Amino acid sequence: MQRLGLRARITLAFASGGLIMSTILAGATLYLTRQNLLTQREENAIELLASNQLTLSQGLTADIKGAALESLVQSLSSAQGTRSIVKVGSNSRSSSAGSFALENIPASLTQLVVSGSPGRMRTSLDGEPTLILGAPLKVADTASAQHYEAVPLGDIETTLHSLSYILVGASAVSAVLSAVLGIWTSRRMLRPLAEASAAAEAIANGKLGTRMVAPADRDLASLAASFNEMAGALQERIERDARFASEVSHELRSPLMTLTASVEVLETRRDELPERAQTAVDLLSSDLERFKQLVEDLLEISRFDVGTARLNLDEINLVEFVRQATLRASDRGIPVTYDPTMVHTYIRIDKRRLARVVQNLIDNAAKYGDGATRVEVADRGTSMQIAVEDSGTGVPLDERIVIFDRFSRGGAGGRRGSDTGVGLGLALVSEHIRLHGGRVWVEDRPDGEMGARFVVELPIQPDEDETE
Repeated sequence: MQRLGLRARITLAFASGGLIMSTILAGATLYLTRQNLLTQREENAIELLASNQLTLSQGLTADIKGAALESLVQSLSSAQGTRSIVKVGSNSRSSSAGSFALENIPASLTQLVVSGSPGRMRTSLDGEPTLILGAPLKVADTASAQHYEAVPLGDIETTLHSLSYILVGASAVSAVLSAVLGIWTSRRMLRPLAEASAAAEAIANGKLGTRMVAPADRDLASLAASFNEMAGALQERIERDARFASEVSHELRSPLMTLTASVEVLETRRDELPERAQTAVDLLSSDLERFKQLVEDLLEISRFDVGTARLNLDEINLVEFVRQATLRASDRGIPVTYDPTMVHTYIRIDKRRLARVVQNLIDNAAKYGDGATRVEVADRGTSMQIAVEDSGTGVPLDERIVIFDRFSRGGAGGRRGSDTGVGLGLALVSEHIRLHGGRVWVEDRPDGEMGARFVVELPIQPDEDETE
């Protein structure tokens, strides 16, 4: 089972804590309210019993019975639905005929009253919770009279039931509010981590100058400081390495120019050389061209590493620009397809960089894909796409990301033959497009034919932070 994320766990902890606390408070409230209501009802019932006993003591006689006893019982106070039974000798009368009789009184309470002690007991009478109180009465010189009163508790139970529903609802609302509070708290707690994640992603995408804003919280400020210190050290190291590559490339230019001039002299006298020497000159010339391309590509890519690469934007007709760039990149007459509605589509891009992108993709197709078969320009609403298709063997799934790494030419890159590539062409394509705020990927051809399709996606509005 997958473990919940930190934000979900914080939210769940707040919701559970709120529910537990509200449940405890609700239970305590219900219990205390019940005890208070019952205690108050019992105290009122005892006061009423004492008052009625005073009335009975003034009206009872040893021989009272029949209508006289009935009249006396009916004259007793019956506040809050209280019902009374008075027994004198063998005669008894109830203030509520049928609903409260001697047989309804628990035997233990009857025995207690007969023995001369007052008592009270909670029981059920006609399905309703009831408090029954009993006390002995003295009539003249006898002690054979008893007085019982039944006080209904149903209204208290109804009140408690209503209160319990309210408390359950309040507990549910409290749990929801606690969950909302947990979400808000988790967002505030994890905001520095989210900012650190965003900053790390920006640095990974080449924005080495990205830093975290130090929060006001002193405990979290150390996190931002440590992150910024790490990012600064990483930026310094990358820039140092990039400067080294740039300086090496610059230093190689002079001897490279000397070698180029020397090879050109040899090529002018090629026919005068022996056959083996001619072969050596051809190999030297081929590798020298490859070396020159490597130096130029290293200089270009080092500008991305040190963060000095900037866009020089111009508004161009995209379709016409791609057509011209395709013609310059290959003399094979590669068709350029597009929707007729795009003939007047303009976009702001860096012309030099986009021309290099088209050149590199067509060169890559020529080296590893048996040549480009089609270049497509498409409008995707918020972005423009340029796709170069070839008729090669395609690119395996496990190489479709690493193929854009530096000095990576995939499984086909190991063959030499006429290959003059240095393994930086697609890496430069990725860097040029990233600078525009776009992306590049490789996929299968949509028509199902053998081959690869390299797709460049450019936003309608390039990243203004990368412009000069």
